[in-house]
Amino acid sequence: MMKCHYRSVWISDTHLGTKGCKAEYLRDFLDHVECDNLYLVGDIIDLWSWNVKSGFYWPTLHSDIVQRVIDKARQGTRVIYIPGNHDEQFRKHAGMLFNGVEIQLNAIHRCADGRRFLVMHGDEFDSIVCHNRSLAYIGGEAYELLLMVNRWFNVIRKLLGFKYWSLSAYLKHKVKNIVQFMDNYQHVLSLEAHKQQVDGIICGHIHHADICDMEFGKTYCNTGDWVESCTALVEDEAGRLTVIRWLEDGYKLLDAAEQPAKAA
Repeated sequence: MMKCHYRSVWISDTHLGTKGCKAEYLRDFLDHVECDNLYLVGDIIDLWSWNVKSGFYWPTLHSDIVQRVIDKARQGTRVIYIPGNHDEQFRKHAGMLFNGVEIQLNAIHRCADGRRFLVMHGDEFDSIVCHNRSLAYIGGEAYELLLMVNRWFNVIRKLLGFKYWSLSAYLKHKVKNIVQFMDNYQHVLSLEAHKQQVDGIICGHIHHADICDMEFGKTYCNTGDWVESCTALVEDEAGRLTVIRWLEDGYKLLDAAEQPAKAA
């Protein structure tokens, strides 16, 4: 099986344990990507869904993904799990090691080019999550309803011969208040990077993958999610950071990785 190799990979907001998780694409990504460092940047397992709803959703496919992560750790990949707000119960285990996976509240990553990045989920700087937990739960329920509508919307698109398109992502980026929230979120996290005296920050939480230059010469990176966009942040051997959109870029990246092998 042809694979892409990166120095480091960051994924977040997979929301395993919910129907919104695009687990088949995430498993495909993990099967085709190797790395020296794998950061799980929060909201990997969605424990909120089990608290709010009656019933328990955990298909075999989600267990397959957990097993793949554990296998990577056993095979030499350094795996760091930084819990978010949806899996915050794991924060009490910070500093411990489970099946080769390190649990940390945050981490400092040094890129190959010497830059230092603070890695954290990012919910610490979301005032709704910090100060109004009940509203955050309601927002989560509304978001999952939107994802359900999005799934049926794409079933119809597929029957008509169209490619996958995220209705929820489109609406999110068209609502002025949400766009303003994302801008403010980036600004606040760039201030934290400046305070921590690092070159940038890598986070998740808001489900919008991005790399951009911010105030004080800091770099803001967001890993995106695996319920809408199926994105990851990766670092190559030179320290360059890139967002991978697996649904769009996956086969192109694998083809590019295969070319040197054929030439050899």
